[in-house]
Amino acid sequence: MGVLLALAAACAYGLSDFVGGVASRRTSSWPVAILAALGALVGAVALAIVAPGHPTTAEFGWGALSGIGGGLGGGFLYRGFAAGRMGVVAPVSAVGSAVVPVAAGVALGERPTLLIWLGIALALPGIWLVAREKQAGEGLADGFIDGALAGLGFGLLFAAIGQVSQGAGYWPLAAGQGVALVAVIAMAIGLGAGWRPTARSQAWGLLSGALATLAVLGFLAATQTGLLTVAAVITSLYPAATILLATMVLKEPIHRAQAIGMALCAASVALVAAG
Repeated sequence: MGVLLALAAACAYGLSDFVGGVASRRTSSWPVAILAALGALVGAVALAIVAPGHPTTAEFGWGALSGIGGGLGGGFLYRGFAAGRMGVVAPVSAVGSAVVPVAAGVALGERPTLLIWLGIALALPGIWLVAREKQAGEGLADGFIDGALAGLGFGLLFAAIGQVSQGAGYWPLAAGQGVALVAVIAMAIGLGAGWRPTARSQAWGLLSGALATLAVLGFLAATQTGLLTVAAVITSLYPAATILLATMVLKEPIHRAQAIGMALCAASVALVAAG
């Protein structure tokens, strides 16, 4: 069940990134990121009202920490989408979002089986290959740095939100999304970027944020029914969905290295599920 929930989270993240990425390209990235954070907050509050649970102070703290990571991750992700290819930014961000929570899970005492470790071993180079540009000798692709910073942010989000127990309900998640909104606004102001929404097309960020809330919900449920390491690796395969959508809708090509990387990601899912 945990693998299926994590796969659902990956699909929701992939669709969220695609919607937010397209909106960022057509307008300004920071207003889209702000509205995405707002949409995520509204969705999380709605969930929390329906299922309030009994969160502890520590779980609110973990939720707030996840919001810092989510805000940083979302801000750099959308900035990268506006400057570079989706097929570069999203996969590079996925490497960090997988490595950080896996390290956290192991440090907290999780001991995955050998098959799961093999799946993790295939996932990381698979994600990297998906991220490679066809012209490998031209240096870092546009958006690479933003993707790497986004990955660290999302990795922090996954590691922190994975510490929230099943009985806590969704107020820690809502708290995290509130902190994420503040973090994105602070980033935009600190970088001197315009962040106030001014165009109707930027409203697509609200849909992106709502989808991201569903993704975090799926990830949280996956960690509560299985290992953090497993949930993190499977959820971090979300670039496959983003790239497939970018290929079908935006006609971005998939070159051979990316195809091999996607095959490795598929094998990774199979091994993790079998483990």
